[in-house]
Amino acid sequence: MVAADSPASSGGALAPRRQLVTGPARSGKSRWAEHLARQHPGPVLYVATAGRHLEDPHWQARLEIHRQRRPPHWALAELQEGLAEGLSHLQPTELALVDALGSWVAWGLEQPPLSWQASVEALASAVEACPGRLILVSEQTGWGVVPPTAIGGLFRDRLGALEQELARRCQRSWLVVAGRALDLQAISEPVPR
Repeated sequence: MVAADSPASSGGALAPRRQLVTGPARSGKSRWAEHLARQHPGPVLYVATAGRHLEDPHWQARLEIHRQRRPPHWALAELQEGLAEGLSHLQPTELALVDALGSWVAWGLEQPPLSWQASVEALASAVEACPGRLILVSEQTGWGVVPPTAIGGLFRDRLGALEQELARRCQRSWLVVAGRALDLQAISEPVPR
């Protein structure tokens, strides 16, 4: 594991261009991604993929926690359908922190398989071709019981497949559990395709 204050882990000059940060709910994955982004010397764009859900006070409270943690000079973009296109407009000096892929998958659950695959391919291509730096945050959902509903199973399967697709395009993948960040590239081997 790389020390949290080393240049290779903190987003400094040696930081990888593309990083994936995964973990279960309340694991600290967003805080870790924000820590990495704070080390970036240039502009930071926080990309929120979840809708506002104005009628849900609990959701609004969670969004407010994220807002309060973000430095005020970070720009904000709310992207769902246009996520892939939005990443293509990033400048080489910018870093985009995308939080989180689970919300993007939830947004696309009603897409039929071929349309969904096209969306995934467009996002994967945009990640690979992005001129700036990226930190992608994603929820780990497949560690528990099998979802009792078809839509829950579809969400789990699509998110897991998306994470594997994007991890192949990232130079560093982090797993955050109980407030601890593990550098998966340093301690693991890729699963054969």
